[in-house]
Amino acid sequence: MTTPTFTSQRTLTLTAWALMLLASLLPDIICREFFGGVPGWLFPVRLIILAVFFALTFLLKIIRTMRAFSVVLFTLLAAPALLNRFNYEIPFLTKLLGNGSFISSMQPEQFGKLAVSLAMIAVLFLLGFRFKSMFLVPGKLNAPITPVKWLGFPKPESWIRFGGQYSIYLSAGVGLVLWFTSRTPTNIMTQTLYLLPAILLMAAMNAFNEEVLYRSAVLAPLESVIGKLHTWGISAAFFGIAHFYGVPYGWLGILLAGFMGWILTKAMLETRGFCWTWWIHFLQDVVIFFFLAAGTVVPGG
Repeated sequence: MTTPTFTSQRTLTLTAWALMLLASLLPDIICREFFGGVPGWLFPVRLIILAVFFALTFLLKIIRTMRAFSVVLFTLLAAPALLNRFNYEIPFLTKLLGNGSFISSMQPEQFGKLAVSLAMIAVLFLLGFRFKSMFLVPGKLNAPITPVKWLGFPKPESWIRFGGQYSIYLSAGVGLVLWFTSRTPTNIMTQTLYLLPAILLMAAMNAFNEEVLYRSAVLAPLESVIGKLHTWGISAAFFGIAHFYGVPYGWLGILLAGFMGWILTKAMLETRGFCWTWWIHFLQDVVIFFFLAAGTVVPGG
């Protein structure tokens, strides 16, 4: 195997960042926020650029190792457009979980995301990746962390200690932000408790889906090509940008989700598995979905 030169490595790294930004929500955000709307031609143009890049990987040796990443990004854009044509409503499940606007909207949305996640896993298999290289294994739950002094961990503590603490800290922090911004009355929060089974199920599915699409699908084809550090940054940035129209909304949402993505990517890379990243994500989504179910916060508003 030929060792890449500094120039070729820099080219691959910049290319990976550029492809991620192209496939991310950023072009839509710029058009919607600064030009009043997203033009109809933007989506097909992005797909065409990725398809052309994929073709070029067969002609240009310097970007050959980016072929799998270009396929992943093409799938991330194309799969939802194709699979969202199907109806994912499951009436008996909606009725079982409690009906209401939260369930009626969230149930088909999460099952639609699950279809995209399974399609992505299938594509990764076709590209030659297996569960271990996709990080879809438990991983080493007590693996040592890379020290993070500014988070209060200057030594390589176990992920059981770090993950156990930060899964609570992050969820509590998000909960406080949402409570202070929404001022949800106590009686509304109490009334929402009957939806807790639905909230737990939807949070579990959302955490799985997003970790497959923004973590596994990014880390698997990139880590061995551009290295751990830039792969880490790309995954965190990709995740952050995707939450511009989430809860909370806007640039604050990008910063908070980006930090969350940084922690989640750290978990997956250091434990070489899915468990800690899913668990931390799940707990945060439980908090967010609780406020969504209470009807006191609105995505993108």
